[in-house]
Amino acid sequence: MAERSWSFSKAFRNIFSGPALITEDTWDDLETALITADFGPDVTESILDQLREDVDRHRVTEVKELRSMLRDAVEERLAKYDPTLRLSERPAVILVVGVNGVGKTTTIGKFANYLKNFDKRIIVGAADTFRAAAVEQLATWADRAGVDIVKPQQQGQDPASVAFQTVQRAIEEDFEIAIIDTAGRLQTKGGLMDELGKVRRVIEKQAPVAEVLLVLDATTGQNGLAQAEAFIEHAGVTGLVLTKLDGSAKGGFVLSVQEKTGLPIKLVGQGEGITDLTGFTPHVFAQQLVG
Repeated sequence: MAERSWSFSKAFRNIFSGPALITEDTWDDLETALITADFGPDVTESILDQLREDVDRHRVTEVKELRSMLRDAVEERLAKYDPTLRLSERPAVILVVGVNGVGKTTTIGKFANYLKNFDKRIIVGAADTFRAAAVEQLATWADRAGVDIVKPQQQGQDPASVAFQTVQRAIEEDFEIAIIDTAGRLQTKGGLMDELGKVRRVIEKQAPVAEVLLVLDATTGQNGLAQAEAFIEHAGVTGLVLTKLDGSAKGGFVLSVQEKTGLPIKLVGQGEGITDLTGFTPHVFAQQLVG
């Protein structure tokens, strides 16, 4: 992650490569940069108030010191949430949820590949049976990652039964981790949440659910969060996965989404390749964000 070039750091580059001393223009420019980077008005105001107070207290006058203070402030806020994946159960069952179009199914393939780097035996379950393309897409990614997959035995099979079969096979064949894809859209949000509840209840007859990861598209920023609120409210989400950060100028969304939801970011995706998903590290991200 540290080696990547993050486009959103450009929002701050002009400020910190300009005049050496802090002026009122510096604060105006910093506010604009924070809003542009999608920190949101509340987080932006809070960070600026904190920085102004610290600058006055420590009698800071140089922009380069303000840059360091901003980086520390962002890291401190990011680090309030624990990004550790809870995978100690055997099997560790992970439900992946999110609206269609955010990269949920491809994220599962990348996630499976990421976990294989830690020598874990992975199986994935194609329980998004309402979208035939999702099953084939997941099968393609599972093949790329070199992991096993449980697919519906017939078209339109009940998602909960696919989830059940996935966990059952994980138990019988000693897979360490089972990752289950779920539907991103039904006719009503209520119907979708009822379906996810059913999937969860069926799974928990065999094993506890270790994680419910919500996938969000970073390029949609606050709008994407609004679309996903039903999942956060009803699906028992334990952590967030942000996709498409490589092409986004909205890196501040990473911080604001944690503060708005109270949920930790656990994984970030920065590209289209199978290796382009990593664990989330607040220190590295703050450095790359601020520059």
